[in-house]
Amino acid sequence: MEAKERIIELIEAKKQKFIDAADKIWATPETRFAVEKSVQPFYDVLEEEGFSIEKGLANMEHCFVATYGAGKPVIGILAEYDALGNLSQVADLGEPKAEVQGGNGHGCGHNLLGTGALAGAVGIKDYMAENQLNGTIKLFGCPAEESGYGKAFMARDGLFDDVDVALSWHPMDISGAWAVSSLAVYQIYYNFKGVSAHAAAAPEHGRSALDAAELMNIGVQFLREHIIDEGRVHYAFMDVGGESANVVQPTASLYYFIRAPKIEQAHEIYQRVNKIAQGAALMTETELEMVFDSACYNYLPNHAVTRVMQENLEQYGSLDLTKEDQAYAKRYYDTLPEPTKESLVARAKAMDPDLSEEEAERLGTLPVSEQIQPLAFSEATSGSTDVGDVSWVCPTAQVFLGCEPQGTPPHSWQWVANGKSSVAHKGLLAAGKVIATTAYDLFTKPELVEQAKKEHKQTVGSKGYQSAIPAEVVPR
Repeated sequence: MEAKERIIELIEAKKQKFIDAADKIWATPETRFAVEKSVQPFYDVLEEEGFSIEKGLANMEHCFVATYGAGKPVIGILAEYDALGNLSQVADLGEPKAEVQGGNGHGCGHNLLGTGALAGAVGIKDYMAENQLNGTIKLFGCPAEESGYGKAFMARDGLFDDVDVALSWHPMDISGAWAVSSLAVYQIYYNFKGVSAHAAAAPEHGRSALDAAELMNIGVQFLREHIIDEGRVHYAFMDVGGESANVVQPTASLYYFIRAPKIEQAHEIYQRVNKIAQGAALMTETELEMVFDSACYNYLPNHAVTRVMQENLEQYGSLDLTKEDQAYAKRYYDTLPEPTKESLVARAKAMDPDLSEEEAERLGTLPVSEQIQPLAFSEATSGSTDVGDVSWVCPTAQVFLGCEPQGTPPHSWQWVANGKSSVAHKGLLAAGKVIATTAYDLFTKPELVEQAKKEHKQTVGSKGYQSAIPAEVVPR
């Protein structure tokens, strides 16, 4: 039996273990760094599987590194397990309905992402044990990808410095290798403090923190015209000073995300936003506190390893969907607006121009996609991820698996509802197989590792990696 076929067998033999872990994490959705329950299924499996585990790293209680083997190469696998706020959703339901009103939910599929990485780590570990394969596998437990950027703190503390190549994956509504970049991002709290007063009887004694926050937002709206086209600035009110309109609001707080294709560009926009905040405080005679939350770099796909991951995806990344799987997912596909459905047919045709119109129509209207995107490296950017920081430290590659309903977006109720389905489970197992077989290639082809490291050095350049998070900032 070929080595990779054996790795597939090893993962299949333990698949229920990974599925059970994914469902447990789905049922205990936690956000940012407070992922005490979500991390426990990893510990349970990893301890049973003979990994040594270091816990509480990089000032994060629920960050871990699980290690098996010894020597070079060191292959890192990245696991995430944080959820999103206000995305609670009843499982398997074809309409939005919160399981817990205002509660959290796995709207980005990290219950699958983390356990797919776990499956990959255990699968290659089992093969290494059977065949006395030299090298080291490290599974990195990474909190707060959605907000807070745990991997950026881990990179700042040097946790990835001895890794030769890092691998990861992400659930998506279509399969392919991640061949584009991502946006660098800064996250900051702007807290205004004013003076309360009766808004009608003594307004002259008040200094409105809410006015300051609103003036800041207005200033940022005007700034949008004068930043690069690819720049993105988002904000949320964390505090609006209370619910009484007849009181001059003494406090107000904003949480800003500032994004750009390069970390230097994001930093420049961040500095300009700071000046607007200072101006708003000056205009309203309020005090301003700026609290740096976190930051992460843009992602650098390593071409050499990404090509190998694409090959393994095409060979071992099939979800083997049944008619029942497609029928199940139709409840989510049917919620899409017509323009989105039409765009999916166009996407199917664009991925394979040789398709007949009938076949493009069939593929584009499937509730779960069966296509794999052809590999095409691009300077395009999409979203943000703290995998970016890892990719600046060591060669990094990742794939995405189409185990979410076709056409549905990340951070949606549809993704939460789908999170415990057969389709979702097949996705995490397929991802584990792609990761494990790629790790095998890296363990058995030293020339591939050297090629990846040479490319990485050229891409990063002489500047290297310098964390964008100030030294005094800790995860919070």
